[in-house]
Formats: sequence, C-alpha cells, structure tokens
Amino acid sequence: MNTKISQQTINNTVWKACDTFRGTIDPSQYKDYILTMLFLKYVTDVYNEKKKEYEAKYEGNDERVKRALERERFIVPAESSFDYLYDNRSNPKVGEMINHALAELEEANREKLGGHDGSNIFRNIDFNSSNLGDAKSKLARLKNLLNDFKTLNLSSTNLENNDVIGGAYEFLIANFASDSGKKAGEFFTPAEVSTLLAKLTKSRPGSRIYDPTCGSGSLLIKAGREVGDNNFSLYGQEANGSTWALAVMNMYLHGYDNAIIRWGDTIRNPKHLDNGKLMLFDTVVANPPFSLDKWGIVDEKDKENDPTHASTYDAAADPYNRFHRGLPPKSKGDWAFISHMIESLNNTGKAGVVVPHGVLFRGASEGKIRKEVLTEDLIEAVIGLPSNLFFGTGIPAAIIIFNKEKVNKNKVLLIDASKDFMPGKNQNILGINHIQHIVDVFTQFHDQVMDKGVVEEKFAFIADLEQIKENDFNLNIPRYVDTYEEEQEIDLVATQARITDLENELAEVKSEMEKYLQFFK
Repeated sequence: MNTKISQQTINNTVWKACDTFRGTIDPSQYKDYILTMLFLKYVTDVYNEKKKEYEAKYEGNDERVKRALERERFIVPAESSFDYLYDNRSNPKVGEMINHALAELEEANREKLGGHDGSNIFRNIDFNSSNLGDAKSKLARLKNLLNDFKTLNLSSTNLENNDVIGGAYEFLIANFASDSGKKAGEFFTPAEVSTLLAKLTKSRPGSRIYDPTCGSGSLLIKAGREVGDNNFSLYGQEANGSTWALAVMNMYLHGYDNAIIRWGDTIRNPKHLDNGKLMLFDTVVANPPFSLDKWGIVDEKDKENDPTHASTYDAAADPYNRFHRGLPPKSKGDWAFISHMIESLNNTGKAGVVVPHGVLFRGASEGKIRKEVLTEDLIEAVIGLPSNLFFGTGIPAAIIIFNKEKVNKNKVLLIDASKDFMPGKNQNILGINHIQHIVDVFTQFHDQVMDKGVVEEKFAFIADLEQIKENDFNLNIPRYVDTYEEEQEIDLVATQARITDLENELAEVKSEMEKYLQFFK
C-alpha cells in the first residue's frame, strides 16, 4: 500500500529546495524560482494523471485522449512539462529551456495564465539570469532544483488531501517573509492577522469578495473560506508584477480557478470596473502599504520638475470620485486606500483594513476624512493589535471595520487587544484564543443593539458619536478603553519594619566578618 504524501513531506522537500539559492540571491527573489517550479511540477503531475485516465478510458485512441485533455484545467505542451526539463537537466542551456517551457505553458493557457491587458505571470522570472551565477554555477543550481522537485508526485491521487499543495505554497510564502524581513510586506500578511480579519468580515454565501492590495492572495483566500461553502467569488489587484504572479498561481493551487486577479496600481488604475465605474462588492479586505508616499497626488512642484507629470494620474481629478471626502496627504496614502475600499462597497457591504495607528488620530486632511466617514456612520469597530506582528515593522497596527448595515447606529466598538499575544522568535503571534476573544466581543456588538460604555474592563468600550465628537473625531483607542493599572498600595509601616530587620541582619553579618578577619591581622 502506497503512503500518500503529507503536508509535512511536501513542506520539507520544497523548503530543502531553497538551499539551491541561499547565498546566491536575495530571498525576496528566490521565492519566485521555487514557487514557479512548484506550480510547474503540480500542473505537470495533474496533467499526466488525467492523461493516463483518458488513455485507459479511450483504449489508447490518441485523438480522443487529445480532445479530452484540451478540456482540462491546464494544457501542458510536451516541451513545457517538468518531466521534459528534468530529462534535459544536464543541458548547458537548461535555463533557456525552462524560460521557453514557461512561455509555451502561458501560450497554451492564455485565458488562465495571462493578464487581461496582455501581461503574463512568468514575465518577471528568468531562469537564465546571470544573477544565478556563471554558466557552470547556474547549471548546477538548476539541476539541483529539478532533482529536488523530481522526488514529489503531486497528482491528486498521491496527496493526503486536496489542500496540501496550497498549504505548501502558504508555508513557503510565510517562510520567505521571515527570511525577507522588511521586503515581506509586499506579499505577505501574517496568517493570524488574515484569519482575524477574515472572521471579522465574514461573508454570506454568494458574496463577491475583493482585496485591492492582495499581495500573494492569502488574505483573500481566507476571506473566501469563511463563507463556509464554495458559493463566493474572489477578486484582487496587486501592483507588484512578481507578487501578482504569486497570487494568480496561489489561487490555482488552492483550487480557486475562477478568481480574477489583476495587475496594476489600484489607486492610479483600478482594474475591476463595471461599465466604466468601480465594481461593487459585498466584502472588501486589505492590508495596504502603511503610509505610502507619492500615492497619487500631483502638486505644482511636481509639475515644475517634470512637465510631463501633469498629464499622468492626479488624485485631485480622480475619475471615480473616490476622494470626495477629502484628499489624503501626499506622503501618507492610508486614507487613499480606505477611500477606494469604501467606494467599492455595495449598499449592504462591509470592509476590513489593517492600518497604522496614525490613521486613527492624525489631523489636517486625514482628520477631515475621518470626520466625514464617522458622520456617515460607516465605521463599526476599531481593534488595536499587539506590536511586532508584521514582518519588517515592529510598530503596532489596528484593524478598522466598516459596515453599511450597522446594527448599532452612531456607535463604534473600540477594542484594545495590544496585550493579547504569544511572544515569538522574530514576531509576536496572535493565538487562537486571542483571535476568538476579539471575534466574540465584536460579534456580540455586530449582531445585537448595545448601550454605550464599557463592554469589558481594560479591553472593549462602545463610544457613541457624541463622545467621539467631543474628542474631535479622534479614534485613538486609549481615549476610550481605560487600560490604566493602579499601582499596588505600599504599606509604609510594614516596609519600614522590613528595612529595620534587614539593617539588623546586615549589622550581625558585618560583626561576624570582623571576628573572622581578626585571625588575619
């Protein structure tokens, strides 16, 4: 009886393959090579598995087998298969051959592996790059990479369960994030934060779910899974080309073949449109780049320094009217992404976004936008998270939940979860119990009408709009959630008595030492 491949086996094998690139190129780059090869091995093994099934079914009738394979998830041309590349692993031109294999795979699956604007998912990956070393070193690395993946049979009948490929993908992305440090923010939201945000924005069956800064797609996938069945659709957009490619592959490896992931700058060029207007969604989730500089404002200085800049995108003239509440500052794009998310919600929609705490209290134009959003009664909850949860930054973040169908009108739930975490080696971690605690308190507020005031001492408070107005629309959590810890009262009499006892003991010890020292005089 053959033992099926477990999640752990795949994780270990694929992580070992990373050794091929360690010390050669930056981890933020070699993830592209590893994950692309994992994807190629997967589609090859699944295609071979289906081919054998059809050969048996049609008794070797090549024409019928060919027609049947053309209706499968992926078509894998002979020279694009992993097996073909493995057979040629010692060829000095194997780097060129892998590039060609990927190009042919894209061409054969243009609808799935190409962007709607002519882009393709492998355009940013070059297996023949000089970054991999001189000709001899590069050949050795690629040969080792092919050898490592050869040991895995990723056909569906050989896997422990249907999700182990997607699980290995998530495992690798998480570990690449750990190795990559600050650069990881481009493609990865910690799994625990994604889980929390997905639970706080739990979607109903039939929902359209959208992430405008989707990274590698892990948050979007978790949001979909919270629905509880497969009756939902996923949409995403990502500005970084390499990360967009990861997201597309990630969707297929998790079985979400109908997910629509676009490549492009969401603020300057939103790709999810409906008759020239922003497409509307039931749920929007995102972990946008914190306080992004030069996100879309063009000022007079820009025009003077670069006259051609005047003809490019300018947020002040946004064609989708996303910034009617006010323009965020040029150097901090947080409210630009939030504004886009709000304008992408349908009449009953809700959104959840990860933000730096400054979004809650900064003044000037950001304060004006925050006032407008609060006055429209769109904010349902603000949750303060522990520090050091995110790769590349130790600053604490917060989650803001927006809801167009709030049960508690003109009220905001504020939660201080900054103390609820498990210390980790590099990052702190939200435990299952910490996540559940937050979700339980939020769900109660989300589902039933509640009075303003303390919900849970030193953890949760409900503020009404009048109180928020009194605080000048400042949502800084400590203004509402009292976490002050009274210092323990000191018994001065007992303390003085203890000091006297210690002084007496010290005097006795000194007297004894003097006696012993007399022998050495």
